[in-house]
Amino acid sequence: MCAAKIRKTCPNDYEHAFWQEGFAVTGIDEAGRGPLAGPLCVAGVVFPEGYENPDIYDSKSVSEKKRDLLYDVIMEDALWFEILIVSEADIDRYDIYHADQRAMGMIAEDAPSEKILTDAMPLEIPGKEVISLIKGDQKSISIAAGSILAKVTRDRLMKMYDAMYPEYGFAKNKGYGTRQHLDAIEKYGITPIHRRSFAPVRSVQMKLDLF
Repeated sequence: MCAAKIRKTCPNDYEHAFWQEGFAVTGIDEAGRGPLAGPLCVAGVVFPEGYENPDIYDSKSVSEKKRDLLYDVIMEDALWFEILIVSEADIDRYDIYHADQRAMGMIAEDAPSEKILTDAMPLEIPGKEVISLIKGDQKSISIAAGSILAKVTRDRLMKMYDAMYPEYGFAKNKGYGTRQHLDAIEKYGITPIHRRSFAPVRSVQMKLDLF
């Protein structure tokens, strides 16, 4: 007998607890901390009280086709959402962790709610309660929705960059350090969307600076 596939869903305990107290909740997540090229995308979502959608879950666990469909559903159903695109220059300026934290803080400040849930990112926002959840995109529908908006936005940007820089395979590798991508950096050099503070890119840049 074949084992039945267990469908993963967010329990949403934090949302339900805050909703019962009459609070709106913002969930915030990002996509693109690890790649060598391309921006970081960060998104926040506020759903109506009591909102449920069992399909909204950690974007990494959802197929690309399903993410694209959920992207439209989230934008339609959300009371509020915001997507920030953090440039490679800002990633190099602040470092990836602090660039991510800075963008999440901006969204938390803009959000029309006093309760903020983040995926493993501590924030201090005056007048707002922030809860940082490890694997938050598997525990909170709001964070999971943010992860989907961020990932779909970033994937679409990387496909656009693939047309501009076809040698690097950005449509497939999304800027991550695959063998093909690393070989392309060595052969063709660094593009304007590469993160110069990241070690593999920095080493190539240092070689170029010698000439």
